[in-house]
Amino acid sequence: MTTTVDTSVATPVATPLLAVRDLRVDFAGPHGPVPAVRGVDLTLHHGETLGIVGESGSGKSVTALSILGLLPGTASVRGSVRLDGRELVGLPGRELAAIRGRRVAMVFQDPLSAFTPVYRIGDQIAEAVRIHQRVDKPTARRRAAELLDLVGIPAPDRALDSFPHEFSGGMRQRAMIAMAVANDPDILLADEPTTALDVTIQAQVLDVLRTAQRETGAALVLVSHDLGVIAGTADRVAVMYAGRVVETAGVDELFAAPRHPYTLGLIGAVPRLDGRGGPLVPIPGTPAPMADLPSGCPFAARCPLAEPRCTAEEPELAGGDGHFAACVRATELAERRPAPAEVYPVPTVPPAATDGGERGTRAPVLSVSGLGKTFPLLKGTVFKRRIGEVYAVDGVDLDLREGETLGLVGESGSGKSTTLFELLKLAAPETGRIELLGHDTATLSRAEAHRLRAHLQIVFQDPMASLDPRMPIGDIIAEPLRAQHADRAEIARRVPELLRQVGLDPAHTTRYPHQFSGGQRQRVSIARALAVQPKLLVLDEPVSALDVSIQAGVLNLLQTLKAELGLSYLFVSHDLSVIRHLADRVSVMYLGRTVEQGEVSAVFDHPRHPYTRALLSAVPLPDPAAERARDRILLAGDPPSPTERRTGCAFRTRCPVYGRLGDPAARARCEQERPALTGGAVSGGALTGGALGGRATGIDQQAACHFPEGA
Repeated sequence: MTTTVDTSVATPVATPLLAVRDLRVDFAGPHGPVPAVRGVDLTLHHGETLGIVGESGSGKSVTALSILGLLPGTASVRGSVRLDGRELVGLPGRELAAIRGRRVAMVFQDPLSAFTPVYRIGDQIAEAVRIHQRVDKPTARRRAAELLDLVGIPAPDRALDSFPHEFSGGMRQRAMIAMAVANDPDILLADEPTTALDVTIQAQVLDVLRTAQRETGAALVLVSHDLGVIAGTADRVAVMYAGRVVETAGVDELFAAPRHPYTLGLIGAVPRLDGRGGPLVPIPGTPAPMADLPSGCPFAARCPLAEPRCTAEEPELAGGDGHFAACVRATELAERRPAPAEVYPVPTVPPAATDGGERGTRAPVLSVSGLGKTFPLLKGTVFKRRIGEVYAVDGVDLDLREGETLGLVGESGSGKSTTLFELLKLAAPETGRIELLGHDTATLSRAEAHRLRAHLQIVFQDPMASLDPRMPIGDIIAEPLRAQHADRAEIARRVPELLRQVGLDPAHTTRYPHQFSGGQRQRVSIARALAVQPKLLVLDEPVSALDVSIQAGVLNLLQTLKAELGLSYLFVSHDLSVIRHLADRVSVMYLGRTVEQGEVSAVFDHPRHPYTRALLSAVPLPDPAAERARDRILLAGDPPSPTERRTGCAFRTRCPVYGRLGDPAARARCEQERPALTGGAVSGGALTGGALGGRATGIDQQAACHFPEGA
């Protein structure tokens, strides 16, 4: 039996714009129906923003898609979805089509899949206009241009004739929003609209969503796994777990005093840009399969507050004053208001080798200077000819010492991955110099490179793609040892030892990768990399594909291994909050160049390069009050094409400092003179535009800018 609860915050509007009651969605499975959504209640009023959060598989996207009837034929939908009092569940397809795009519009996660690739952007937006409005083609085309201009796409009249693949990811998502608001809908459903975007482009898209909402007066349902995005955008939040809403409240109340242990765990598992390190709060275990949910509360097996009554009956949403939680101990949590670390067990992370002592006394592990790499730009299908070059890396400098973690950050296309590939080749670079453990890679023989390779290992982003699905994990972990000609006794000893080291059961060596969760597979990848006892571990976005609750456990593990084994990490990530939490030093890349580097505390608290300041200002914080108080630096457009090697500063086309320069000589300097990495000690004082306070003096920090902040 399900109790229907109005989960909205008190509002003077009597009739909700959208009322979802006891929504249930099942998918046909080989052994019967599998539930995906189990009795969801939502209420949405005019002009407000409702955020829906939860781990993968919690039912967020299925809930949003079921509102518009966009689920496949294998889905069975029950319950009630009322739009201004009109029932949508069971509505004939023709009547539902008249509502889609007109009253309720959708912004999909992947616009490249949502747009038709063989039609021009302008034609697709104009078609959305003409379906619901009686206008001719020229009028619809003019409206499409107005919409592209509204969402900030430059030269909208020309952009109308572009195909989807000719737009960048951020431009495609903006065009998707333009099509969604083409008919001034009452509701926008945004399903993870910023998931695959860089943080700067994410900030642009969120700003466009706010603009579209303001111009149309639409209500917004924002589905996201990013608590920072929800904190800065939503008015109310619904937290989903195992197909149900387990907590809902106003955004400030929910983040300040969560009443469900799951919500508390999600907040504690998020690394924060304004944090100061230390272990994160991982949620133990993984969600139970929806086809085999346990009796009682589905979160009980992972909950540190579980008691016998939790497994007897699944609790209903209960509460008052607009704050509801499906937990038998919600009242206790409301009174105590505990911090996540007071509820969840927090692992003890031993101090790192870098805690204390001068950096100059530690041995260099990796030194890179002036690294460059170009690729030929080819044209033609059968007979290819070279028409230019792609300057993928064009001046990278890195310095990593023993026991340190160096974070490498930058937007997509900045050259991070190419830099890694150049390091891993252990060969002479095209330009520049690479020294690994004191060895110049340009002078290595094949035998020397083979011996050195054991000291340099990599953990890839997607363990499901990097682990051989045909091999049990015991053989996967043993493979590097066999490559180094280790004997059988050594392999038999090391494999169980490595599994224990990364928190896995040695008895599971005969299992295959698909039998593990995503976080467990990544632990297998780490164990494999550690097998040959490397000194440098290259981590290429190792947690970006993991839910935040699983990510926390992997990050804690990496901190522990670094401290226990004295490892050095080169950590590549687009998530600056993860870098702030884990790294000792950071190097910021833009268009193949290093534009700023130094200690994490100096660079993050006192960024000197305008690009770094923009990156930091765009990172959302999981704190509604702090999010509203921050200033955003929205960069114009996308990075320039790497096929053109620009003179002067490559960032000037998007640089707010360059845009404010009134002195012609100063502007000419940015246009003609390439800035070098300079600096050292940083002067004290708080910075604006994303700086997070604090003071720093005498800290190692360099920036490639003619007019750096604080200079």
